[in-house]
Amino acid sequence: MAIHPTATVDERAELDPSVVIWSGTSVRESAVIGAGTSLGQNAYVGPGVRIGADCKIQNGAMIYEPAVVADGVFIGPRVVFTNDRNPRAVNPDGSPKSASDWTPVGVTVEYGASIGAGAVCVAPVTIGTWSTVAAGAVVTKDVAPFAVVAGVPAKRIAWVGRAGVVLERTDGGWRCPVTGDDFVENEDGSSIRMVNA
Repeated sequence: MAIHPTATVDERAELDPSVVIWSGTSVRESAVIGAGTSLGQNAYVGPGVRIGADCKIQNGAMIYEPAVVADGVFIGPRVVFTNDRNPRAVNPDGSPKSASDWTPVGVTVEYGASIGAGAVCVAPVTIGTWSTVAAGAVVTKDVAPFAVVAGVPAKRIAWVGRAGVVLERTDGGWRCPVTGDDFVENEDGSSIRMVNA
């Protein structure tokens, strides 16, 4: 395990021995981080957050509890996962809001997804397998597997394959120009599935 001396890792966190944590990063209690995962500088991983194996969490990413990140996920610099549907510093009576005054909600990221720099994922949302969230997007709704979403609020602009390359239209559906994977779209166009997996 390689942990920079300026990183703060709670002793109750569970880290695989192969995890790499760079300077200024904070990993809170009960967080779980899988094999081969790297956390860049000044990142934050909240209490109980679960991050899978072989993930790349870039500088300044803020992953608030109760987020769940699957294996093989890329989270770009300055990405934020929120966890409060109705954020307030004080209650209606003016008293300071405490942990007992709200219930955290999480962001779920499925296998192989990528989230670009500066994106904000507003919980509760699920980012589908092999999907791509463009830099600067604000995700307020679930992202379908293999979808590319961009904008504020984020909307699907394309389909993408496992190689991270936008799919090309074919007579029968879609194809990845890198892997040759073929896909078919469902009737309403809201999702696709790989047919030669």
